[in-house]
Order: sequence, then structure tokens, then C-alpha cells
Amino acid sequence: MGKKKQRVRYHLDQKGIKDLPFEEIKAILRGADEIIATGGRSLLAKILKGSKDKKLLQHGLDKSPVYGFYQELKIEEITARIDWMIKKGYLAIEYSGRLPMLVYTDKGWEIERDTYSDELLEKLRSLLPGRDYSFVNELKDRNRGMILLLLDKIKKSGEKGFIPLLEAWREIDYRKVREEISKVINHLEKGGGLPGKVIDLREYRLKSRK
Repeated sequence: MGKKKQRVRYHLDQKGIKDLPFEEIKAILRGADEIIATGGRSLLAKILKGSKDKKLLQHGLDKSPVYGFYQELKIEEITARIDWMIKKGYLAIEYSGRLPMLVYTDKGWEIERDTYSDELLEKLRSLLPGRDYSFVNELKDRNRGMILLLLDKIKKSGEKGFIPLLEAWREIDYRKVREEISKVINHLEKGGGLPGKVIDLREYRLKSRK
């Protein structure tokens, strides 16, 4: 029998950091989303640094919205912040084979879910004027809790302009999500709130002059 490979050991060192602003906490969690259960502390530090590491670029991790967030800091300073996040219970480490990988804790995922759903809300809103809703196909296998939170945010927005996009989304998703989408559509059709964030501004100005 071959020798059992030993796990790679790690040591957390927050280097005296006692607190982080909430915006930094959100940024670190957002960067981790791309590598959860597949990457560790050093890779996350490189994403936040904006590293040109070949492996990072090959996997498209430079597309992360927080790529380069800490570009002015040294890697060890960024790693110290990540270690603080682990010690404070926003992130945890689980082994995949012999390698230590980052995972979300419930505390960290609650924040990331809210951040990511806001990001998706703005992405969907940007699609409304062009009427190209193909992006909804990418939502089908996303985390269910985050998708339900996103739908709730669309509902609370009261923007009827979302209805055609929601109808396209409903065509391709699973039954439980389709049911929630139908509830949001019904709410918006009943005049759930703001009617016109996607109104043509030229048309609006012409009408207002009459």
C-alpha cells in the first residue's frame, strides 16, 4: 500500500487586525464565491490583490467584481484579513483530499446571498430596455435561497417592467421557482408599486409637455 498523503497544514494569522469595515467583509465574501470548496486562502488573496497569476486568469477569476479590491495591499496583508474572516466565523476551512478549501459559514453566506442577489437584480434591470432575457438561463441552477431572495427584491421593487423578463424566466426554471415567479408577476400586475423605471425617457418628456 502506498503512503497516505498528509493534509497540507495551515496557520491563521490576522496580524493584529481587530475589525474590518462591512464593505471589506462583503468584498472578501464576494471574492470567495468564485472559489468556494475549490480554492483556498492564497487564491482568494490573489483575486483580491488583482494578481496576473496564470492559473487565476485561465479560470476567469479576474472577472470577479472584486478582482483588485485590495490592489494597494501586500498579499500577506490581504491574507491577514481573510484569516480574520475565518476566525470571526464568516468563512471556514474544509479539506478536499489533502488541500484546505474555503467554504461559507451560515453567517457569511447570509451576507453574500444578499450582496449577490443585489448584483443580480441590477443585472436583470439592465436587460429590460433591450428585451434580451437569455441571461435567465444562467439562474436556473443557482442557490435556491438566493433566487428566492432575488425574486422578493423584484417584488418589493414594484417595477412592472420586470414582468416580460419574469415570464421568460418562468418558462425555463423548475416548478417551485416557477410558482414563486408567478406570485411576483401577479403582485406586479396588481400594481405592486413603481410603474416605470424602464420607461423611454424621450416618450416621458413628450407626454409631460402636453
